[in-house]
Amino acid sequence: MVSDFMHRYKKAIDVHYFKEKEKDVRTKSTRAILKTPLKIEEEAATVYTRKSFTIFQVELFDSLWYKAKNLSKEGETKTYGVITYGKETPLYHVTSEGDEGHATCTCHMWEFVGILCRHILCVFGKKAKLDRLPQCYILDRWTMNAKSRPIPDIPCSEGQVRQGEDEATMRKFKSMIQLYDIVELASQSTEKHNHFTLALEKVHKELIAMEDHVECSQRGEGTNNDQILRSQVVSNFSQTVQDPSRVPTKGRPKSLRAKNLKESQPIKKRHCTICKNEGHTRNNSPSVRASKGLVATFVAAVVEVRRIRESPCAMLRQRGDSLIALRLQDVRHEN
Repeated sequence: MVSDFMHRYKKAIDVHYFKEKEKDVRTKSTRAILKTPLKIEEEAATVYTRKSFTIFQVELFDSLWYKAKNLSKEGETKTYGVITYGKETPLYHVTSEGDEGHATCTCHMWEFVGILCRHILCVFGKKAKLDRLPQCYILDRWTMNAKSRPIPDIPCSEGQVRQGEDEATMRKFKSMIQLYDIVELASQSTEKHNHFTLALEKVHKELIAMEDHVECSQRGEGTNNDQILRSQVVSNFSQTVQDPSRVPTKGRPKSLRAKNLKESQPIKKRHCTICKNEGHTRNNSPSVRASKGLVATFVAAVVEVRRIRESPCAMLRQRGDSLIALRLQDVRHEN
């Protein structure tokens, strides 16, 4: 697993370096296509890398669509308002100080990206009449010679890593690389693994018992105690991993959820066209249900009377006539 990861990691690094070198060769061996006859663009093409020049070229070309007007002047400081042709907004304020080419813009592209914005270029091209980029606005990191320039030594402050700590880190990583190779060999068989485990425990105990007086005098007692504590933690690593602390669920709770437009609309109440009441429709109207019950009762009575009249017995026929009269009285009473 470790060897496979290191192989893939090294291969990815090589691919990244190859693409970077390919872009460097293309930048130095070819010439960028210019969009304007301005000398400032020609100079930028010989200074910037191809990617940085593309960003600068877009800003320079778009600066031709802007116009600058003088707003105020205080001594050597001039303030310009830069707007697009035919529009009054948005208005960007560009402050120019002196004749050296120092300028600041309210869009702050120079502070964030490191390349001049279209508003400052508009002022430089139309008001200051500059044909060259000021040297203070050319960052070395975006130039073609960024890799060839010497890198000065970085001063080490108290909060940064000191030389002794840096050497200890290098020794640590060197030992880890050697340990990876030994672990790879030990994993080939059970005998090698057992031998490696015994040897590792033996070396571990010897390191704990060893007292390095040279390192104690250089680092002090605090660093030595930290090393012994780390060794004890490695040898007695039997801590129980607890559950992580519970955190509230991200997002808005359901009670405060913004409802949809359909959910917020009031529900339309049902209206009956027969009794003109709300809460039910025509099919569920009480009057319709009552009329249906009367019709069913009358039909049942007619069927029963017909059956009685067809009977040959005179007594049953007389009973049927009285039953019809009773049914009619019930219907009239219900109505």
